[in-house]
Amino acid sequence: MEEKNTCPLCNRPLGQAVEMHHLIPKSQGGRDTIPLHPICHRKIHALFNEKELARRFSTIEALRQSEEITLFIEWLKGKPADFYRKTRPKGGKRRR
Repeated sequence: MEEKNTCPLCNRPLGQAVEMHHLIPKSQGGRDTIPLHPICHRKIHALFNEKELARRFSTIEALRQSEEITLFIEWLKGKPADFYRKTRPKGGKRRR
């Protein structure tokens, strides 16, 4: 079982900034939340829309099986708890 002070997505200690993530988006009927680093939370939402999150990625295990998330977690290893860098949308395109 993972500690409460650990991000369930990347397994790094949580820092001062924490965001709550709905495993199933509220718009899709979700209620349960988990604490994540802001960078982890934003990466999830940059990669997947709300229907994808509800249908295919409604658990941490499912998210971690995504190749994009696996690569992101590997890149994030060893970075400080409050490390943050702006997250680009899927495909690296800027939103206007």
